[in-house]
Amino acid sequence: MAARATRRRLARNEADGESFRLMFEGSPTAAALCDARSLAFLAVNEAAAALWRRSRLDLLRMSLIDVTHPDEREEARAFALREPASGAQRVGRCVRSDGALVDVATRARAIRFEGRLVRLVTVTDLSERRRADARLAYARRHDELTGLPNRALFRETLAAALAGPGSGEIAVLYLDLDRFKGVNDALGHLVGDRLLRAAADRLRARLAPGDALARFGGDEFALMRKGVAGEKEAGALAALALETLGRPYAIDGHPVEIGASVGVALAPRDGRDADLLLKNADLALHRAKEEGRRALRFFEPGMDARAQARRRLEVELRRALAAGEFELYYQPLVALSDGAITGFEALLRWRHPQRGMVAPAEFIGLAEEIGLIVPLGEWALRQACAEAATWPGNLKVAVNLSCAQFRSGNLIHAVLTALAASGLPARRLELEITESVLLAESEANLMTLRSLRSLGVSVSMDDFGTGYSSLSYLRAFPFDKIKIDRSFVSELGRSGGSMAIVRAVAGLGVSLGVPTTAEGVETGEQLAFLRAEGCTEMQGYFFSPPVPASKIRPMIEANETADPRFGPPPRH
Repeated sequence: MAARATRRRLARNEADGESFRLMFEGSPTAAALCDARSLAFLAVNEAAAALWRRSRLDLLRMSLIDVTHPDEREEARAFALREPASGAQRVGRCVRSDGALVDVATRARAIRFEGRLVRLVTVTDLSERRRADARLAYARRHDELTGLPNRALFRETLAAALAGPGSGEIAVLYLDLDRFKGVNDALGHLVGDRLLRAAADRLRARLAPGDALARFGGDEFALMRKGVAGEKEAGALAALALETLGRPYAIDGHPVEIGASVGVALAPRDGRDADLLLKNADLALHRAKEEGRRALRFFEPGMDARAQARRRLEVELRRALAAGEFELYYQPLVALSDGAITGFEALLRWRHPQRGMVAPAEFIGLAEEIGLIVPLGEWALRQACAEAATWPGNLKVAVNLSCAQFRSGNLIHAVLTALAASGLPARRLELEITESVLLAESEANLMTLRSLRSLGVSVSMDDFGTGYSSLSYLRAFPFDKIKIDRSFVSELGRSGGSMAIVRAVAGLGVSLGVPTTAEGVETGEQLAFLRAEGCTEMQGYFFSPPVPASKIRPMIEANETADPRFGPPPRH
């Protein structure tokens, strides 16, 4: 029995030895068997030969100490010869055959192999891991597209500058590109990305020693300069940045013109804390954007109060829809041939319980930002259709649509529901969109517009001529009407450029067989010019301001007689 047990143990040891050899040779980690005292190599695997860039035969003439950096050999010997705790490792450097140094982690333990006590040493190359860690650390603190620092790194740099010594003030510029979204949507994201890189390169070329530049995401950048001499010098820096970004670009053969807006905060005047300075520069940027493109504004204490008022307005706006504080006013659309009312445009109004009637300019933009425009727009659509169903059958109602309603995916259902609930024929509903609808996800929105047209409703292009590429959209979609923006109409008689634009758009409508409506008509002179150029319809205070629904019926009845302001139709 003892003999059989001995044979089984020998067979098991032989099998275990073969299994170990297979694992040793096939391991992707460098491994070596070393003499328990001298640490001379007794066996090495292919991974070890690759790590040290030596043949296995050469390594068998060497020891673990020979491939260790000379400054670390005694430490390496002590670690390999003692019995370290399980999982213990030594991080150091090894030397390749060409003299290159490699960061490695070494583990060692005593084992018996083929009846002999040896040291099993495994060596892990840390270079790639450390490069990966460095890449990850870099990515966490830098913008991938432009290579600039991101918000987190910029904030750290600003905080260090605020805590350090120095004379003069610290200027923080918050920059936002104007019209970038239009370029990005019209020409594609690849062009948009290259434009952002070009803008970053231009700003980078303007940096002085000690400056910090970052991209915060989207089309927003930040710049910091230490030691500026007050607003004058900070303003000069901001103006230089605006001029730099505003010069024409050529991106992939596309001529591109954008601008920028900038908000400026100065330390210590506007704050001694990095977060506060960034917030104040951002508030100044928002004010600059409100005042138009290519604008520069310094932070003022009242801006924070304005921001808080905006937050209060947001709360009140959300409550207003549930409280039924919104109502529709209607402005007549009038045929220029004879002054007959052809329909009404529905315009949203907010009757605030304390502030009275709030102008649309004060809340429509905010409603767009916070997503409230979708339920608000659907309410307006239902309300307008219900009101129009009570008018004579020849009159249309026009309702404005926003980009957010297209993104919601519920627009077609909302139109169908409004028409069905009111009983209004689809031909009497006119939906007005601006160019921004087609700039944003144009293919998807074009499909939605085609679906709406298939229902029988008409679609008009509002504010024509003010956008990025209005003419291209007339080719993309057969609009039922073109509306000439009020900014051109108001300049008739004062600006030759506006007169030329109105004449061109009216002529375009005649050529395409598409009606044209002039917005914002306020004088008889404007009316006469528009009629003479072949414009077909108008709306504006010359005929009537927007009125509540209760005044529509008397207006329609009064309009059944000739309107002397229009006279006989012009001859062409």
